[in-house]
Amino acid sequence: MRISHQIVDLLVQSNEVEFIEDRDTIRQHMVQTMTNILREEEKIEVEVRKKIASQKKEILEGSEEWDLLFRKYYSDELRRAGIAAAPEEHQKAGHGGHR
Repeated sequence: MRISHQIVDLLVQSNEVEFIEDRDTIRQHMVQTMTNILREEEKIEVEVRKKIASQKKEILEGSEEWDLLFRKYYSDELRRAGIAAAPEEHQKAGHGGHR
């Protein structure tokens, strides 16, 4: 079973979700949205790699420094693109942080 069908099935089972469109319309919209996000993430990854490669100092892929820069730049770009919430927004929503 495709993941989009599994997600819709989970949403149908939830008491907190009310459908105002038919399941298939919602599923198709979900697939299109996820496809668009994945394409955007691929573009972001290419840009992040270019940004790291353009540093004055050569940074070898796979090194700790490269990994740190990749995660930072990637996260920054995801937020800029509206794909991921900024850490402070994530915490406001009740996700993350130490309790």
